[in-house]
Amino acid sequence: MDLMVIFPIIIVISAVMYIYYKVSILKTKDGLTQRYFNAKSRVCLGLFLLTFGINQYVFYQTQISLFVGILFVILGVMQLVRGSKETKHYRNEWKRLNPAD
Repeated sequence: MDLMVIFPIIIVISAVMYIYYKVSILKTKDGLTQRYFNAKSRVCLGLFLLTFGINQYVFYQTQISLFVGILFVILGVMQLVRGSKETKHYRNEWKRLNPAD
C-alpha cells in the first residue's frame, strides 16, 4: 500500500475517534471517566496532527510545507505524549478505585 493512501486513512480515523471521545465526555457524569476520555481524545488529536504534518510534506514537498509539517509534527508529538501519560494515569486510577471490575 502506498503512503499516499495510508496517511489519509489514519487522518480520517483519528479525527473520527477524536470526535467520538469528545462526545463521550458529554454523555458521562463521572469526573474520572471524563478525564480519561479527554486523555484518549488528546492521543487521537496528537495522532491526527502528526500524520497530517507528515502528509503535508509528502504531498507538496515545498519548503513552506516542510515548516508547517514540522510544526504540526512537533505539536502532534507533544499531544500524543501528554495524552498517553494521562491515559495511563487515569486507567490506573480507575483500576485502583474499582478493584472488582
